[in-house]
Amino acid sequence: MSPASTAGSAAQPAPVQRTPSPRRASLLPAGWADRLFSWAAKGAALLTLGLLMAIMGSLLVGAWPAIEEYGLGFFARTQWDPVQDQYGGLVMIYGTLMTSLIALVIAVPVSFGIALFLTELSPSWLKRPLGTAIELLAAVPSIVYGMWGLMVFGPVLATYVQQPLQALFDGVPYLGALVSGPPVGIGILSAGIILAIMIIPFIASVMRDVFEVTPALLKESAYGLGATTWEVVWKVVLPYTKAGVLGGIMLGLGRALGETMAVTFVIGNMNQLDSLSMFEAANSITSALANEFAEAGEGLHQASLIYLGLGLFFITFVVLSLSKLLLNRLQKNEGARA
Repeated sequence: MSPASTAGSAAQPAPVQRTPSPRRASLLPAGWADRLFSWAAKGAALLTLGLLMAIMGSLLVGAWPAIEEYGLGFFARTQWDPVQDQYGGLVMIYGTLMTSLIALVIAVPVSFGIALFLTELSPSWLKRPLGTAIELLAAVPSIVYGMWGLMVFGPVLATYVQQPLQALFDGVPYLGALVSGPPVGIGILSAGIILAIMIIPFIASVMRDVFEVTPALLKESAYGLGATTWEVVWKVVLPYTKAGVLGGIMLGLGRALGETMAVTFVIGNMNQLDSLSMFEAANSITSALANEFAEAGEGLHQASLIYLGLGLFFITFVVLSLSKLLLNRLQKNEGARA
């Protein structure tokens, strides 16, 4: 065999250069995923708005007989008599607003103290179990709170709070009227305190979470300049997290306005407004609906109850709108100062 043939047989064939084939054209247009996501997000927003309008429309249709009969004067009438077929919503609105106000007055400072302790003062070994225990309070059913308030808290409130206050303010103008009434432990104050206990876990959890997102550099800088813990919280943490704090308070207020079973147990369910005593039995919109709607016949009675529901819807809408305006005003003032 010649050297040339040996060299030729040993030579390897040159690799074939393959040109990359063009990618197949997609059957869907470019950017279809982004457009699909945008349509889904818009659809979810429009669906929520549509449900809101549908709820409002159904309430208007159901309450129309009462609206025709009483108009807006329904919310200024104190009479609620199904036998005489005469209805008014002032007593229920007063009970709803007063119990929610009492709940906020008690719950907001307590929740602020809990959040402050958990984020700034609590030792590390206590922070997690204490935070978990507070959050577990939100899992207790409302009917359990109501039964506890009726059978345990109510008698304690009547014996150790109402009776001593009545003896102390006996004959004192205005103050004596605020604590008047039979010492039975049910009424507006009892319902407000039970609501405060129920909404504390919601407000405290939100406050704790927003306090923890404050940058550590801001707090450490304030501590380095000699600020106390209270000054750091008041001048650094709260201005940084005011939107979240306000949102937590509004969450608690919405929970208080819409609570039904616990309030039904302890408010007394009396459709009269005899006095402005905090210990007087009263009624709320949710408790009136829970007690009477199942037995209300078609006609003015049922329409009046639905009118009460429409009023609660409007109260909640106004409260949330005012909170949004307040938050916008705070942000605008902050921008003006900057």
